[in-house]
Amino acid sequence: MSDDGLSRVFSALADPIRRDIVARLAAGDATVNELAEPYDVTLQAVSKHIRVLEDAGLVSRSRDAQRRPCHLEAEVFDLMTKWIERYRREAEDRFRRLDAVLERMGEEPVTGTATKEAAS
Repeated sequence: MSDDGLSRVFSALADPIRRDIVARLAAGDATVNELAEPYDVTLQAVSKHIRVLEDAGLVSRSRDAQRRPCHLEAEVFDLMTKWIERYRREAEDRFRRLDAVLERMGEEPVTGTATKEAAS
């Protein structure tokens, strides 16, 4: 997934209703009507949310006779996880280096403190 695609995914997930739709689709496929039930918004608004999720590659729709269920495309989350994991590892490495520096600083004698105590 390109950075542009990744931006679309994160942008799509920035909305709480879309995150909730994704969470509900993780439990199983659902129609737009089923997905719209808990929200106090129009069916058209929910359809627009689903369209944003589709454009980001997070959701697809299929045809099952008269039903058009929405399906979560889980492989997109694998790509997101790899991207996030890369930066998590880099952050952990920086924290380990910082911990090592702070530990060495704690082992070094503090200059100036002994002189002040002796003068008192």
